[in-house]
Amino acid sequence: MTPNPTPRRPDVTTLDLIGGVEPLTITLHDYDETWPVLYRDHEQRIREALSGTDVLVEHIGSTSVPGLAAKPIIDVVVGVDDITAEEDYLDGLLAAGYVLRVREPRHRLVRTPGRDVHVHVYEKDDPSVHEYLLLRDHLRADAADRELYESTKRSLMSTRWDDMNSYADAKTDVIVAIKDRARAARG
Repeated sequence: MTPNPTPRRPDVTTLDLIGGVEPLTITLHDYDETWPVLYRDHEQRIREALSGTDVLVEHIGSTSVPGLAAKPIIDVVVGVDDITAEEDYLDGLLAAGYVLRVREPRHRLVRTPGRDVHVHVYEKDDPSVHEYLLLRDHLRADAADRELYESTKRSLMSTRWDDMNSYADAKTDVIVAIKDRARAARG
């Protein structure tokens, strides 16, 4: 194993939500064929911003699953070598037009000013990266779980959400059950 070229520093220990809680209106849109195109545009933008850095870039979230209704927000996961070495990735992402929204242990979130693209930064080997890809790949392959997930999201639309995190938390039980089935299917 090659040692990390920069010394590992302690990570942040608390959540820093830049700008505070933002009220939002959540709407689901039927699957849009332009979502993968938008993702590819942002993938290229991210790779150019981080050129010279070995990063993982993947389309995640509901917009990455053909046929699945979603909030019209493109979610991207970026895997870096060291989350604490922000100088290796954060400055480049900010220079590319993204703005910092969240800094918390093991995770950073930047997004477009229009809030239509969220870029989640983790270390490449963080379990969260694997979990995002597990869910995405299973929903792409399993029509019944894709339908269950969509119906769950649609039922949550009858509630007013003050924060995107509250909406995400409300889906947790269904997501955990789907990921359990995904693990079982993989053996």
